[in-house]
Amino acid sequence: MPVTGIGVEGLAVWVAAAAAAAGSLAGVFFWVKGRRLPGPHVFRASRFSRGNFWFPTQVSVAPTSVVHYTPELVGGRDQSMHLAHVASVLIDRNLFFSDVMIESSGGASPMRCHGHRKADALEIKRLIEHYQSEYYRHRGAGDRPSP
Repeated sequence: MPVTGIGVEGLAVWVAAAAAAAGSLAGVFFWVKGRRLPGPHVFRASRFSRGNFWFPTQVSVAPTSVVHYTPELVGGRDQSMHLAHVASVLIDRNLFFSDVMIESSGGASPMRCHGHRKADALEIKRLIEHYQSEYYRHRGAGDRPSP
């Protein structure tokens, strides 16, 4: 009997191997896109919350600024705000997760972060208020004339 091809069984094996390889590559891609940002105070939203399944949003709170990062299929979206421009922090606690809205005093659109754990949302607010207090304490101390 002459050999004319790989047969149905061989084709099924190749299709299964290709599907497994594609699935593995997709898994690695989404894992890389969802990596945690560098820094000590980075809060990543849960993948089980609205709009965060493929690309979970992250909030980084630093001594001088707040950064809201949302990865996208190609690239990502950053929104940063200096702590001097943070007017208020609103936490909307839902049944499972919390939404954080950070409003600007400059009139820019607020940062809206969905799907954070409740403890993380409270820590975001606490850190922002702490860093703002430190910022204005040091700024005020340098502006006072010495007696």
